[in-house]
Amino acid sequence: MLHIISKKNWYFFISLLVIVPGIISLFLWGLRLSIDFTGGSEFTLIFPASVKQQTIHSVNTIFGSEKIAVISEQASGTSLTVRTKPVDNKQNAVLATKLQREAAAKEESFETIGPTIGQETTLNALKALVIAAVLIVFYIAWSFRKVPKPTSSWRFGVCAIIALIHDVLVVVGIFSLLGHFFNVEIDSLFVTALLTVIGFSVHDTIVVFDRIRENLRRTIGLPFAQVVNDSILQTLTRSLNTSLTALLVLFTLLLFGGVSIRWFIVALLIGITSGTYSSIFNASPLLVLWQEWGEKRRSK
Repeated sequence: MLHIISKKNWYFFISLLVIVPGIISLFLWGLRLSIDFTGGSEFTLIFPASVKQQTIHSVNTIFGSEKIAVISEQASGTSLTVRTKPVDNKQNAVLATKLQREAAAKEESFETIGPTIGQETTLNALKALVIAAVLIVFYIAWSFRKVPKPTSSWRFGVCAIIALIHDVLVVVGIFSLLGHFFNVEIDSLFVTALLTVIGFSVHDTIVVFDRIRENLRRTIGLPFAQVVNDSILQTLTRSLNTSLTALLVLFTLLLFGGVSIRWFIVALLIGITSGTYSSIFNASPLLVLWQEWGEKRRSK
């Protein structure tokens, strides 16, 4: 029989090993933001042959290197994405002509987002994350209000949020590292991925917590840690099967999906993996740790 709860400190240590480098990266380098957040213009350029270093140099010359924020090659090998400071339609027409004449490039798409819209997107993203977290705490506390004493329903809500924060930090920290070392940008789809991860993480945690609540009612007299450990084992197969099914679909999308959703899929893969781990190895052990701490206080 697995004794997950007895090894809880090891699981907390593993989580720290994953989270701490990401937090350090966030403080040192932050996140590489796309024009969805900073404002600017994005061009998708198509070339008649494979993109070479000389082609990229020509594009830099045409735009003026001081205007380019990011220039990246697409998976097709014959196209480039160029992000610059905001460019109006008149400037775009001039650039399109120069690109066609000097680099044989066809402008497939052009989009401009103002800095004000970028700031509004950032603010709305933060609001969505905070409101979601607060509502989850209240919902879980209300749903578990009849849990047998001395266990508190608020503990279930707070532990679920700590596990949720764990998952968000894992995703954001890894993307901070990816942004610094591999120039990976986050866009509005990244926020969508985070909200999806939050929902998945809480769903998985509630499945375990609900079984703990049922077992607390049925097995009066057993140590709290034993009840939690039994509940985790009873829901382990369901949690793993649910996660593996989602991961298989995401891996398929990663392999055969378009470039535009690649990092959205990667964020979901990281988040769902982290959510499964935190629901089993963080949220429930935290509940036990809090319960044991409360019992020690009462015994004094």
